[in-house]
Amino acid sequence: MSTRAITEAASTEAAPLSLCSREPHVPADRLVAEMVPPPRFDSVRFDTYIPDPHQPSQIDAVKILSGFAEGLGGAHASGAGRRRWFSRAPKKAAVPAGPRGVYLDGGYGVGKTHLLASLWHATPAEPALKAFGTFVELTNLVGALGFQQTVQTLSGHRLLCIDEFELDDPGDTVLVSTLLGKLVDAGVALAATSNTLPGKLGEGRFAAADFLREIQGLSAHFRPLRIDGEDYRHRGLPEAPAPYADEVVAKAAYATPGASLDDFPHLLEHLARVHPSRYGALTDDLTAVCLTDVRPVPDQSTALRLVVLADRLYDREIPVLASGMPFDKLFSDEMLNGGYKKKYFRAISRLTALARDAKGLVAQ
Repeated sequence: MSTRAITEAASTEAAPLSLCSREPHVPADRLVAEMVPPPRFDSVRFDTYIPDPHQPSQIDAVKILSGFAEGLGGAHASGAGRRRWFSRAPKKAAVPAGPRGVYLDGGYGVGKTHLLASLWHATPAEPALKAFGTFVELTNLVGALGFQQTVQTLSGHRLLCIDEFELDDPGDTVLVSTLLGKLVDAGVALAATSNTLPGKLGEGRFAAADFLREIQGLSAHFRPLRIDGEDYRHRGLPEAPAPYADEVVAKAAYATPGASLDDFPHLLEHLARVHPSRYGALTDDLTAVCLTDVRPVPDQSTALRLVVLADRLYDREIPVLASGMPFDKLFSDEMLNGGYKKKYFRAISRLTALARDAKGLVAQ
């Protein structure tokens, strides 16, 4: 960013924050307390999910998951109430019989996280008896608490929701699969969405067979629920705005209380020094993220870190205003055709949505 841009912006406004100056430390108890749907999904419910009228599977998913939630009303960690869940209750045909878990199988942007969060909200239990987190957040919890303590902590829950189950890391997949086996034995119901295995990419959707195979002995505990459709963020919405000039981004950052302002290449370097489990804390109290000189990421390790940051920004509904290259140019063709393709397209989709949200930061 040019010195002139900073000088002109600073002449009338207070200096913005900087992500590059933050090195948050997150205690283990915060990791547990934050296992709830992210702020973006605080208010979502089954009745706020808008199914695509051309996709019957989306309508069916709402009915099935609503019944699943109702069926968890009598369940608890000791396993008592399990018989009630399995039994066929009169006048509740939507309540599924059999597996005590459900796997939402569908492409990115079809509303899987909305449905997963709605299931969490609809399950009749106190928030302390329900847990919601991404696969990465769950593995971070194990790292912070240790395996046995994590089992003990989560065994008292009625429901564990895992968003974006990572199938591209065999070690972590086995670790979490073992953890889930312990939780199932304790009577905890499970719900999950997942990413696709490298080399097993489907046509714009995730593969239920890959998920069930990778979680090995747990497959019998999951009922696959197919959700078809296109990315809702691109359904009838305008294209993301083109990147702005450095001066425009800087001026908006200085004029927006609680906004951050960072040079994109420097931010990528900083992310390498902060563990991804802390990226959520990195964005604490931010109202907007302003970036200058956005350019293609240089390598896959950097790209995967950026994906995590994009997820945390999207979860927290933090708009992103940027100069430089448009977000659909972040990842090389090789990356977009490789094993992590789904992650990169998800990041592009989410950053595009946040760029659209940031249009209001620019003075008309």
